[in-house]
Amino acid sequence: MNSEYLQKIISKGEGIDVEFKTSEKALNKNVFETVCAFLNRNGGHLLLGVKDNGVITGVDDPEKIINDFNTLANNPQKLNPAFYFSPEIIEIENKKTVYIFIPESSQVHKTKGKIFDRKGDADFDITNNNDAVTALYLRKQSTYSENEIFLYAGMDDLRSDLFDLVKVLVKNESGDTHQWLHLSNIDILKSAGLFKKDLKTGKSGITLAGILLFGKDETIISVLPHHRTDAILRKINIDRYDDRDDIRTNLLDSYVRLMDFVKKHLPDPFYLEDDKRISLRSKIFREAVVNILIHREYLNPFPAKMIIEKDKVIFENACKPHSYGLIQPETFTPFPKNPNIARVFKEIGYADELGSGVRNLFRYCKFYGKKDPEIIEHDIFRLIVFTPQATPQAKVQDVKGVGEDKAILPQVTPQAEREKKIIDFCAMPRTRDEIQKFLNIRDRKYFRMEILNPLLEKELLFLTIPDKPNSPNQKYCSRKI
Repeated sequence: MNSEYLQKIISKGEGIDVEFKTSEKALNKNVFETVCAFLNRNGGHLLLGVKDNGVITGVDDPEKIINDFNTLANNPQKLNPAFYFSPEIIEIENKKTVYIFIPESSQVHKTKGKIFDRKGDADFDITNNNDAVTALYLRKQSTYSENEIFLYAGMDDLRSDLFDLVKVLVKNESGDTHQWLHLSNIDILKSAGLFKKDLKTGKSGITLAGILLFGKDETIISVLPHHRTDAILRKINIDRYDDRDDIRTNLLDSYVRLMDFVKKHLPDPFYLEDDKRISLRSKIFREAVVNILIHREYLNPFPAKMIIEKDKVIFENACKPHSYGLIQPETFTPFPKNPNIARVFKEIGYADELGSGVRNLFRYCKFYGKKDPEIIEHDIFRLIVFTPQATPQAKVQDVKGVGEDKAILPQVTPQAEREKKIIDFCAMPRTRDEIQKFLNIRDRKYFRMEILNPLLEKELLFLTIPDKPNSPNQKYCSRKI
């Protein structure tokens, strides 16, 4: 969120989706009444450091305010069920404010045991209004298809090994303190909002989200016969495909299979961030793969697709759009399509907080395929990630011989000649300075980005200390040491 866009929100004043709190030195006592009301209604923008009349006062210690807010958001007395937020510090008129986007939730939330709803610019306690509470629950069930309850699905229709896997993953992510480690399988479902009460019948059951996450394959196909995620490689045989994985299983295994397909068919260029090598491929495609699994309208029979082409990867999935057209990171407002599925993915470390995916895509794609991604939200959500293009090593030209015969000879390019010189020079390990002096190149950034990194990516050069790419003793060699 940029300050200019935030100022536009402030200028409109408080309303059904905008609330101001001063919180100059500490959080207002009623801040979670607004959080609860926004979650239960249509979501909204919460700004701390702003008076009711829109005057910006600022927050004295925004880091402390954010820490206090996140702590309370995970306290069941303050917010039940818990929810994950991504507060931001935004400076306006030389004053620091805290901006918190609160999405609409698929669940009904309480604060201090009370249910709040949003009407106009106020939060209303509807706890004792049975008609209003029932209407709220029914609206949540009809709005979010992941909440559909299957009364005749039992625990024997789910895979117990997937619950074991989730416990391992949450332990790796959060340590021994995570509550799911000490719960039975049915209690994990209840804690995650995957086991609910049907207010029409009064009976409780496993939701569609629970079946998609933990269901046996036959259970999933029984409730969603059209369920499928298609991974396709289409580089040579563009009429059909070169490779394919037709995935018709639970979402946890689907994630692993999609990522394996990515690793099998896409390059992973050498990239350093904060003196550490990170995988651009994992950073980008983790977000893209998670998107087609957790932000998808599963009642729509349109199959989700990941199509790897020569110069790009196209992701498509059915969607209930909140807006239409190209998504821009500076004005993007995240809306969870399946919040309960998203929560499980976040708990096990497969996904980050809401909205981080789009930010990461725009951050890393410019280094991966040298272009920003294209994200189009419509009834069919579409994401295009551009991929690195192999640098041609040699051009082919036709040379006419005697009569009609032709010989095909390689035309060596200057780049290929330079690469050969470097490879020969680095038959013995060389430092970066030695290679630069050998090539008579002074610009370190140019050398690293345009010459050294591509050679490392193509494994024409190797690090002599691969575990410490920025070691002062690092050298480069044309053979593995």
